[in-house]
Amino acid sequence: MTTLEAERSPLRINPVTTAIVILGAALVAWIVTVDRMLGMDAGPGTDLGGLGWFAGIWVTMMAAMMLPSVAPMVLAFARVTKGRSSRGQAAFVPTWVFVAGYLAAWTAYGLLAYGAFRAIDAVDGGVLAWDRAGPYLAGGAIIAAGLYQLTPIKDVCLRHCRTPMHFLFHGWHEGKLGALRMGVEHGLYCVGCCWGLMVVLFALGVMSLFWMAVIAGVIFAEKVIPYGMRPTKALAVAFVALGIWIAVAPSSVPGLTQPESGPAMGMQP
Repeated sequence: MTTLEAERSPLRINPVTTAIVILGAALVAWIVTVDRMLGMDAGPGTDLGGLGWFAGIWVTMMAAMMLPSVAPMVLAFARVTKGRSSRGQAAFVPTWVFVAGYLAAWTAYGLLAYGAFRAIDAVDGGVLAWDRAGPYLAGGAIIAAGLYQLTPIKDVCLRHCRTPMHFLFHGWHEGKLGALRMGVEHGLYCVGCCWGLMVVLFALGVMSLFWMAVIAGVIFAEKVIPYGMRPTKALAVAFVALGIWIAVAPSSVPGLTQPESGPAMGMQP
């Protein structure tokens, strides 16, 4: 690809254009997610449907939730690759290749979560029932996610996500395969940072638009806003308290759909 071609592409002109495209894609993903998931929240233990259906909605959810918070990294990648191309140091690599690698990492996480859900269901399909161990499992998962907020691994991954230029300068790989690899690597750091928050979403009801928006807001705050690392300990305490609350008195938790009272799923196979 020539430098002239790189300059002509709308995604390669300036950071403002790239930001508009990224945030526009996130908005479209939110619209599609709301259209597909509205009325499907059955609370904790919501059935995930068929693999194909889940994979499609999961990727859409990740685009909606994660693109706003990954935008600084994407913008940094776009600036660096354009600069290297304009100076003749390397061929231009489209930004979407990096984004595709990033979403691939989150897709892998979703598939692992789906496999874990199906494995538990196969061993004892009733263990997740709300009148059995459901509240304790959901509460325990949220408590574990809260404790993870205090670990060194969380700290390292969050610092990585908040410093895009350090990653790009020390982990740059040339070409499209290199950009894909960088996207996957950054995605894995992001998974390391946020997998606990996604566990919270699964525990509260993965098809809940309300909790999806709450978790997306927490992720954005941690990764983008100034001093975003400061609330980490407060979030840990909040998650532990929420987990205990759900285990002890789930019916009193605001915004939590009780599985026995949730609307019909109507999922596609």
